[in-house]
Amino acid sequence: MKKAIILPVLFLAFSLVINAQNKKQLDQEAIKSMCGCFEVTFNFTETFSYSKDSVYQPSEKKIDYALEWAQLVQDEDNKVSIQHLLQVGKPDNPYIVKHWRQDWLFENTNLYMYNGDNNWDFEKRSNDAVTGQWTQKVFQVDDSPRYEGSATWVHVDGKSYWENTTPAPLPRREYTKRNDYNITLRGNRQEITKGGWVHDQDNAKIVRADGQVDVIIADEKGHNTYKKVDDSTCQGAIDWWQEHQDKWAMVRAKWNEVYGRHQNLVLEEKVDNKVLYKFLFDNEMTKESDINSTIESFVKK
Repeated sequence: MKKAIILPVLFLAFSLVINAQNKKQLDQEAIKSMCGCFEVTFNFTETFSYSKDSVYQPSEKKIDYALEWAQLVQDEDNKVSIQHLLQVGKPDNPYIVKHWRQDWLFENTNLYMYNGDNNWDFEKRSNDAVTGQWTQKVFQVDDSPRYEGSATWVHVDGKSYWENTTPAPLPRREYTKRNDYNITLRGNRQEITKGGWVHDQDNAKIVRADGQVDVIIADEKGHNTYKKVDDSTCQGAIDWWQEHQDKWAMVRAKWNEVYGRHQNLVLEEKVDNKVLYKFLFDNEMTKESDINSTIESFVKK
Protein backbone atom coordinates (compact mmCIF):
# COMPACT_ATOMS: atom_id res chain seq x y z
CA MET A 1 0.00 0.00 0.00
CA LYS A 2 2.79 2.44 0.89
CA LYS A 3 4.51 1.90 -2.47
CA ALA A 4 1.23 2.51 -4.26
CA ILE A 5 0.92 5.88 -2.53
CA ILE A 6 4.57 6.96 -2.72
CA LEU A 7 5.09 6.37 -6.45
CA PRO A 8 2.29 8.71 -7.66
CA VAL A 9 3.46 11.40 -5.21
CA LEU A 10 7.04 11.13 -6.48
CA PHE A 11 5.82 11.24 -10.08
CA LEU A 12 3.75 14.36 -9.36
CA ALA A 13 6.70 16.09 -7.68
CA PHE A 14 8.97 15.18 -10.61
CA SER A 15 6.40 16.50 -13.09
CA LEU A 16 6.12 19.80 -11.21
CA VAL A 17 9.90 20.26 -11.30
CA ILE A 18 10.06 19.54 -15.04
CA ASN A 19 7.16 21.88 -15.75
CA ALA A 20 8.79 24.66 -13.70
CA GLN A 21 12.05 24.20 -15.63
CA ASN A 22 10.23 24.32 -18.97
CA LYS A 23 8.30 27.43 -17.88
CA LYS A 24 11.52 29.19 -16.84
CA GLN A 25 13.09 28.35 -20.20
CA LEU A 26 10.11 29.90 -22.00
CA ASP A 27 10.51 33.00 -19.82
CA GLN A 28 14.19 33.30 -20.71
CA GLU A 29 13.49 32.88 -24.42
CA ALA A 30 10.83 35.61 -24.27
CA ILE A 31 13.19 38.02 -22.48
CA LYS A 32 16.09 37.39 -24.87
CA SER A 33 13.84 37.85 -27.91
CA MET A 34 13.92 41.57 -26.99
CA CYS A 35 17.57 41.63 -28.14
CA GLY A 36 18.60 42.67 -31.63
CA CYS A 37 18.04 45.60 -33.99
CA PHE A 38 14.64 47.31 -33.94
CA GLU A 39 12.81 50.11 -35.65
CA VAL A 40 10.97 51.71 -32.73
CA THR A 41 7.87 53.89 -32.67
CA PHE A 42 7.08 55.74 -29.43
CA ASN A 43 3.48 56.92 -28.90
CA PHE A 44 2.19 58.75 -25.80
CA THR A 45 -0.98 60.70 -25.16
CA GLU A 46 -2.95 61.85 -22.13
CA THR A 47 -6.35 60.17 -21.97
CA PHE A 48 -8.11 61.61 -18.90
CA SER A 49 -7.54 64.66 -16.71
CA TYR A 50 -8.53 64.82 -13.03
CA SER A 51 -6.81 68.06 -12.10
CA LYS A 52 -8.86 70.58 -10.12
CA ASP A 53 -6.85 73.38 -11.72
CA SER A 54 -9.19 75.11 -14.20
CA VAL A 55 -6.27 76.12 -16.42
CA TYR A 56 -4.65 72.66 -16.46
CA GLN A 57 -2.95 71.93 -19.76
CA PRO A 58 -2.48 68.29 -20.79
CA SER A 59 0.84 67.20 -22.24
CA GLU A 60 1.09 67.29 -26.01
CA LYS A 61 0.76 64.02 -27.87
CA LYS A 62 4.21 62.57 -28.43
CA ILE A 63 5.26 60.44 -31.41
CA ASP A 64 8.91 59.60 -32.04
CA TYR A 65 10.82 57.12 -34.16
CA ALA A 66 14.21 55.54 -33.54
CA LEU A 67 16.59 52.79 -34.54
CA GLU A 68 17.64 50.86 -31.46
CA TRP A 69 20.14 48.10 -30.81
CA ALA A 70 19.42 45.89 -27.78
CA GLN A 71 22.67 44.22 -26.72
CA LEU A 72 22.68 41.06 -24.60
CA VAL A 73 25.12 41.90 -21.80
CA GLN A 74 24.57 39.01 -19.37
CA ASP A 75 22.89 35.65 -19.94
CA GLU A 76 22.87 33.60 -16.75
CA ASP A 77 20.44 31.08 -15.27
CA ASN A 78 18.78 33.68 -13.01
CA LYS A 79 19.72 36.92 -14.77
CA VAL A 80 19.42 38.41 -18.24
CA SER A 81 20.77 41.92 -18.88
CA ILE A 82 20.03 43.94 -22.03
CA GLN A 83 21.64 47.28 -22.90
CA HIS A 84 19.75 49.55 -25.34
CA LEU A 85 21.62 51.87 -27.72
CA LEU A 86 20.09 54.47 -30.03
CA GLN A 87 21.60 54.81 -33.50
CA VAL A 88 20.89 58.10 -35.26
CA GLY A 89 22.11 59.73 -38.44
CA LYS A 90 23.41 58.19 -41.65
CA PRO A 91 24.12 54.43 -41.56
CA ASP A 92 27.68 54.95 -42.85
CA ASN A 93 28.44 57.56 -40.17
CA PRO A 94 25.96 57.09 -37.30
CA TYR A 95 25.85 58.78 -33.91
CA ILE A 96 25.34 56.39 -30.99
CA VAL A 97 23.56 57.28 -27.76
CA LYS A 98 23.75 54.96 -24.77
CA HIS A 99 20.10 54.52 -23.81
CA TRP A 100 18.29 52.60 -21.04
CA ARG A 101 19.13 49.15 -19.66
CA GLN A 102 16.86 46.40 -18.44
CA ASP A 103 17.95 43.59 -16.12
CA TRP A 104 15.71 40.59 -15.50
CA LEU A 105 16.26 38.68 -12.24
CA PHE A 106 14.50 35.41 -11.40
CA GLU A 107 12.83 35.15 -7.99
CA ASN A 108 14.61 38.30 -6.81
CA THR A 109 13.79 39.47 -3.26
CA ASN A 110 15.72 42.77 -3.19
CA LEU A 111 13.97 45.74 -4.82
CA TYR A 112 14.43 49.51 -4.92
CA MET A 113 11.02 51.17 -5.20
CA TYR A 114 10.85 54.78 -6.36
CA ASN A 115 9.26 57.16 -3.85
CA GLY A 116 9.64 60.55 -5.53
CA ASP A 117 12.26 63.31 -5.40
CA ASN A 118 15.18 61.07 -6.37
CA ASN A 119 14.44 58.62 -3.53
CA TRP A 120 14.35 54.84 -3.86
CA ASP A 121 13.18 52.78 -0.86
CA PHE A 122 14.85 49.41 -0.39
CA GLU A 123 12.26 46.65 -0.08
CA LYS A 124 12.95 43.09 1.02
CA ARG A 125 10.34 40.59 -0.13
CA SER A 126 9.82 37.02 1.00
CA ASN A 127 10.78 34.06 -1.16
CA ASP A 128 7.12 33.01 -1.31
CA ALA A 129 6.10 36.43 -2.64
CA VAL A 130 8.33 36.15 -5.72
CA THR A 131 8.08 32.43 -6.52
CA GLY A 132 8.24 32.00 -10.30
CA GLN A 133 8.46 35.75 -10.87
CA TRP A 134 10.99 37.87 -12.74
CA THR A 135 11.99 41.36 -11.58
CA GLN A 136 12.51 43.83 -14.39
CA LYS A 137 15.00 46.46 -13.22
CA VAL A 138 15.15 49.50 -15.51
CA PHE A 139 18.15 51.84 -15.35
CA GLN A 140 18.86 55.35 -16.60
CA VAL A 141 21.43 56.14 -19.29
CA ASP A 142 24.11 56.48 -16.58
CA ASP A 143 23.06 53.13 -15.01
CA SER A 144 21.53 54.82 -11.97
CA PRO A 145 18.15 53.36 -10.93
CA ARG A 146 14.88 54.24 -12.61
CA TYR A 147 12.13 51.76 -11.67
CA GLU A 148 11.53 48.07 -11.12
CA GLY A 149 8.77 45.59 -10.49
CA SER A 150 8.25 41.86 -10.08
CA ALA A 151 5.68 39.71 -11.89
CA THR A 152 5.20 36.41 -13.70
CA TRP A 153 5.71 35.89 -17.41
CA VAL A 154 2.55 34.44 -18.96
CA HIS A 155 2.54 32.10 -21.96
CA VAL A 156 -0.99 31.34 -23.08
CA ASP A 157 -2.98 31.13 -26.33
CA GLY A 158 0.16 31.77 -28.37
CA LYS A 159 1.01 34.92 -26.40
CA SER A 160 3.97 35.69 -24.16
CA TYR A 161 3.70 38.75 -21.93
CA TRP A 162 4.70 40.26 -18.57
CA GLU A 163 2.64 42.85 -16.66
CA ASN A 164 3.45 45.00 -13.66
CA THR A 165 2.47 48.34 -12.12
CA THR A 166 5.16 50.27 -10.25
CA PRO A 167 6.12 53.87 -9.28
CA ALA A 168 8.73 55.58 -11.44
CA PRO A 169 10.30 59.01 -12.01
CA LEU A 170 8.89 61.33 -14.64
CA PRO A 171 9.89 60.32 -18.17
CA ARG A 172 12.51 62.44 -19.91
CA ARG A 173 9.87 63.88 -22.25
CA GLU A 174 8.08 65.32 -19.17
CA TYR A 175 10.47 66.27 -16.39
CA THR A 176 11.95 69.26 -18.22
CA LYS A 177 8.43 70.58 -18.93
CA ARG A 178 6.24 69.59 -15.98
CA ASN A 179 6.52 70.19 -12.24
CA ASP A 180 2.91 69.61 -11.24
CA TYR A 181 3.42 65.91 -10.44
CA ASN A 182 6.34 63.88 -9.11
CA ILE A 183 5.48 60.18 -9.66
CA THR A 184 4.58 58.20 -12.74
CA LEU A 185 2.66 55.09 -11.74
CA ARG A 186 3.63 52.88 -14.66
CA GLY A 187 1.37 50.08 -15.82
CA ASN A 188 3.82 48.13 -18.00
CA ARG A 189 3.00 45.27 -20.35
CA GLN A 190 5.76 43.76 -22.44
CA GLU A 191 4.42 41.39 -25.07
CA ILE A 192 6.44 39.41 -27.57
CA THR A 193 5.06 39.57 -31.10
CA LYS A 194 5.83 37.71 -34.31
CA GLY A 195 7.88 40.62 -35.64
CA GLY A 196 9.39 41.95 -32.40
CA TRP A 197 7.73 43.17 -29.22
CA VAL A 198 5.38 45.80 -27.84
CA HIS A 199 5.74 47.93 -24.71
CA ASP A 200 2.20 48.89 -23.77
CA GLN A 201 1.69 51.37 -20.91
CA ASP A 202 -1.22 52.64 -18.86
CA ASN A 203 0.28 55.34 -16.66
CA ALA A 204 -1.04 57.64 -13.96
CA LYS A 205 0.52 61.04 -13.20
CA ILE A 206 0.61 61.33 -9.42
CA VAL A 207 1.31 64.01 -6.83
CA ARG A 208 2.86 62.37 -3.76
CA ALA A 209 3.53 64.22 -0.50
CA ASP A 210 4.57 62.89 2.94
CA GLY A 211 1.62 61.93 5.10
CA GLN A 212 -0.93 62.53 2.34
CA VAL A 213 -2.90 60.31 -0.01
CA ASP A 214 -1.57 60.16 -3.57
CA VAL A 215 -3.47 62.44 -5.97
CA ILE A 216 -3.87 61.42 -9.63
CA ILE A 217 -3.97 64.45 -11.93
CA ALA A 218 -4.08 62.60 -15.27
CA ASP A 219 -3.88 59.25 -17.02
CA GLU A 220 -1.62 58.52 -19.97
CA LYS A 221 -1.49 55.84 -22.63
CA GLY A 222 1.80 54.68 -24.10
CA HIS A 223 2.21 52.26 -27.00
CA ASN A 224 5.77 51.60 -28.13
CA THR A 225 6.37 49.09 -30.93
CA TYR A 226 9.68 47.36 -31.63
CA LYS A 227 9.87 45.97 -35.17
CA LYS A 228 12.82 43.64 -35.67
CA VAL A 229 15.12 44.31 -38.63
CA ASP A 230 18.38 42.74 -39.77
CA ASP A 231 21.16 43.11 -37.19
CA SER A 232 23.46 44.65 -39.81
CA THR A 233 21.21 47.74 -39.81
CA CYS A 234 22.56 48.51 -36.33
CA GLN A 235 26.22 47.79 -37.14
CA GLY A 236 27.27 51.23 -35.89
CA ALA A 237 25.79 50.55 -32.45
CA ILE A 238 27.28 47.05 -32.39
CA ASP A 239 30.75 48.46 -33.08
CA TRP A 240 30.29 51.25 -30.51
CA TRP A 241 29.44 48.76 -27.78
CA GLN A 242 32.49 46.63 -28.58
CA GLU A 243 34.65 49.72 -28.10
CA HIS A 244 33.01 51.04 -24.94
CA GLN A 245 31.69 47.97 -23.10
CA ASP A 246 34.64 47.72 -20.68
CA LYS A 247 34.01 51.23 -19.38
CA TRP A 248 30.34 50.55 -18.79
CA ALA A 249 31.13 47.26 -17.10
CA MET A 250 33.06 49.30 -14.51
CA VAL A 251 30.10 51.66 -14.14
CA ARG A 252 27.72 48.74 -13.56
CA ALA A 253 30.13 47.19 -11.05
CA LYS A 254 30.19 50.37 -8.97
CA TRP A 255 26.40 50.68 -9.04
CA ASN A 256 26.09 47.00 -8.06
CA GLU A 257 28.21 47.78 -5.02
CA VAL A 258 25.88 50.69 -4.15
CA TYR A 259 22.74 48.57 -4.64
CA GLY A 260 24.32 45.79 -2.59
CA ARG A 261 24.22 48.00 0.51
CA HIS A 262 20.51 47.15 0.72
CA GLN A 263 19.45 50.49 2.18
CA ASN A 264 17.30 53.39 1.04
CA LEU A 265 18.98 55.31 -1.76
CA VAL A 266 18.83 59.08 -2.30
CA LEU A 267 20.72 60.64 -5.20
CA GLU A 268 21.83 64.21 -5.83
CA GLU A 269 20.31 65.87 -8.89
CA LYS A 270 23.60 67.58 -9.71
CA VAL A 271 27.18 67.77 -8.46
CA ASP A 272 29.21 70.85 -9.38
CA ASN A 273 26.16 71.91 -11.41
CA LYS A 274 26.41 68.83 -13.67
CA VAL A 275 24.12 65.80 -13.89
CA LEU A 276 25.72 62.37 -13.58
CA TYR A 277 25.45 61.25 -17.19
CA LYS A 278 27.44 64.28 -18.36
CA PHE A 279 30.34 63.15 -16.19
CA LEU A 280 30.14 59.52 -17.30
CA PHE A 281 29.58 60.26 -20.99
CA ASP A 282 32.83 62.26 -21.08
CA ASN A 283 35.36 60.32 -23.19
CA GLU A 284 38.06 61.25 -20.67
CA MET A 285 36.20 59.38 -17.92
CA THR A 286 37.85 55.95 -18.30
CA LYS A 287 39.66 55.17 -15.03
CA GLU A 288 37.86 52.93 -12.55
CA SER A 289 38.86 55.15 -9.62
CA ASP A 290 37.40 58.22 -11.32
CA ILE A 291 34.20 56.39 -12.21
CA ASN A 292 33.78 55.12 -8.66
CA SER A 293 34.40 58.47 -6.99
CA THR A 294 32.10 60.27 -9.42
CA ILE A 295 29.18 57.91 -8.81
CA GLU A 296 29.78 57.97 -5.06
CA SER A 297 29.63 61.77 -5.08
CA PHE A 298 25.97 61.54 -6.19
CA VAL A 299 24.97 59.17 -3.38
CA LYS A 300 23.64 61.10 -0.40
CA LYS A 301 24.86 59.81 2.96
